[in-house]
Amino acid sequence: MLLKGSCHCKAVRFEVNSHTPYPFMRCYCSICRKTAGGGGYAINIMGQADSLKVIGKQYVKVYHAILGRTRENRPKRSTGRRHFCQRCASCLWISDPAWPDLVHPFASAIDTPLPIPPERVHIMLDYAAGWCDIPKGKREVCFARYPEESIAEWHERHELYEK
Repeated sequence: MLLKGSCHCKAVRFEVNSHTPYPFMRCYCSICRKTAGGGGYAINIMGQADSLKVIGKQYVKVYHAILGRTRENRPKRSTGRRHFCQRCASCLWISDPAWPDLVHPFASAIDTPLPIPPERVHIMLDYAAGWCDIPKGKREVCFARYPEESIAEWHERHELYEK
């Protein structure tokens, strides 16, 4: 599926092909919550890095999240690159050299209508803010940290993986 997205001010527009377009996983870690400014969580999906096309690259900046501190009290930076618009601060996508074939656009930046997932997975609940209302029910699956199942495996299990 071809996904088209943009930032709020439209200075950055992008497109990427995805075999896994269902926005099913909500992350409640402090990094996603604070950088994405969502409802206590951020949702990203998965795209093929070699298909990413960007208009307005000059407005894209990268943030490396702080994962903690070293023994010397220096910030320990994530290898993940959180791309955002320098003009309006919209979160756009995440990339990481550990997974060079993938790019993870934020569902909030996608303009293409996305399919509704048959269930939602809530991850990193050990880090959720106390004010976050985590939905409960048979379509809601919760994890204290990360599930073992990947984004691709989730799509395959639900027979939603697009070739």
